[in-house]
Amino acid sequence: MKTYSINIAVRPEHLDDLNHVNNVQYLEWVQQISKEHWQKLTRPEWDAHYVWVVRSHHITYHHPAVLGDLLTVVTHVKAARGAQSERHVRILLEGSETPVVTCTTNWVLLDAESGKPSRVPEDMIRAMD
Repeated sequence: MKTYSINIAVRPEHLDDLNHVNNVQYLEWVQQISKEHWQKLTRPEWDAHYVWVVRSHHITYHHPAVLGDLLTVVTHVKAARGAQSERHVRILLEGSETPVVTCTTNWVLLDAESGKPSRVPEDMIRAMD
């Protein structure tokens, strides 16, 4: 399982009216790390023929993050089968295993030309393992 992580410092623009990180911001970070991780794994021929789209996000909020918190965002692809993959993202207080948010996203691989679901190729699955 190939993991990828980034560090984020909570800034004023990340906050909601309660001075916690806004729930939409967490989703933006989930999207950001998913894209960055995929860009590390992908090959030009895959990008030419396929595109990933989100089928669903399941987010659980465990602990509020506030201004000045340092966060570690970690992701990996847990499984790929058929035309779908399951990606997990954990947002933790930096230097700990204290979860702030966990998210499972189901992605669907589409043929870039037809827009129809496409089975995830074996070499792509191996690249995510």
